[in-house]
Amino acid sequence: MIPAMPASAAARPRQASSAVLRFGRVASMGTVAVLILIAGVWASWGTAQHVLLTKGREQGTVEVTRCGGGTCSGPYSPVSAGSQARERVVIEDSVAVAKGRTYSVVLKPGSGEAVRSGPAGVLYAWVPLGGALLLASVVVAGGLRRTRVAWGMAGVGDGLLTAAFFAV
Repeated sequence: MIPAMPASAAARPRQASSAVLRFGRVASMGTVAVLILIAGVWASWGTAQHVLLTKGREQGTVEVTRCGGGTCSGPYSPVSAGSQARERVVIEDSVAVAKGRTYSVVLKPGSGEAVRSGPAGVLYAWVPLGGALLLASVVVAGGLRRTRVAWGMAGVGDGLLTAAFFAV
């Protein structure tokens, strides 16, 4: 007669495999969430750096006179010292820009491209990060099972997008 194995000895292989699967899930979903957030910061930083780090950059206003092909343009009037007036600068055509209006802008160094400045420009520059926070919150809630952290991320992302909507 073969002696029966104790219940704890039979459960050890199952516990070990479930721990490995749990670690694999946490590692893979954590990696996905971090990559989403890095992509959001990367997408935002291309514009945000010009709006946030304005020291030494040309600042002024642009009166939008023409829009078409995804861009708007108009004459640039300097506000900062060392900045020169220009007949035409280009700003991205978005919901934040309308023909006939004047906007505070920062010029990208070495180009005729302008980026909105001020609170509306800062919030608008970080919109990709807000979207990334919302997307990553789903991964954190479902894949990592961290619902409180996910709700916090979703709240911050939603707050950022809502503030940008009303500021623009």
